[in-house]
Amino acid sequence: MPRDEIRSWLTDMDGVLVHEEQAIPGAAEFLGRLRETGTPFLVLTNNSIYTRRDLAARLRASGLEVPEDSIWTSALATARFLRDQRPGGTAFTIGEAGLTTALHEVGYTLTERSPDYVVLGETRTYSFERITQAIRLIADGARFIATNPDTTGPTPQGPLPATGAVAALISTATGVAPYYVGKPNPLMMRSALNAIDAHSETTAMVGDRMDTDIVSGLEAGLETILVLTGSTGRDQIDRFPYRPSRVVDSVADLVDLIG
Repeated sequence: MPRDEIRSWLTDMDGVLVHEEQAIPGAAEFLGRLRETGTPFLVLTNNSIYTRRDLAARLRASGLEVPEDSIWTSALATARFLRDQRPGGTAFTIGEAGLTTALHEVGYTLTERSPDYVVLGETRTYSFERITQAIRLIADGARFIATNPDTTGPTPQGPLPATGAVAALISTATGVAPYYVGKPNPLMMRSALNAIDAHSETTAMVGDRMDTDIVSGLEAGLETILVLTGSTGRDQIDRFPYRPSRVVDSVADLVDLIG
């Protein structure tokens, strides 16, 4: 059941605000209303490639204004998790600036020699050499962390192998399963709530995927709102053993709920 009051908002990015780098109709108005009313919000993404600054620039190019500090990625959630688990630790990473920058900012040192963790993120160019290094380090006792379980990512040319697919390769070689921090782990939601000092009882999660956005929001105790502009169609909702609090056509339908 929908709750009476929503004071904070978490929203997925792809399929909710943008589709193939084009703004979804109503997204600019939705974000504008959040900014005008001073309502706390975060735009969430499982993509760990980009820094907050990179993503803010990409969204701006799509016609959407999102402040850098209103963006939360699986890389930031992973860095926060590792900082809390083992402050000042060391990591061997497979990933790009979004991940390495986040780890540096929480005081982590990147190394190829006896790291505390192997941290797998997303990259446009997975290196067989670095994957081999990761396998050997995990075999020697490094703990295995992955930013998110997404097996493929979309491109105009078709699907691209993503973090989950490479994690499966490493797991098969080592017999070690990674700990995934990003959606659908509710830890991603909890870290986002903490970042904006929001409470689960008065926060909504807006997403386009039942199997990541909605289930992680549900498990974190949030109101969940499914939009039909992305992955999950209305005819697919009943296939899942859980339901969102609300189903709307797009974020355009949520503007009047803000403030």
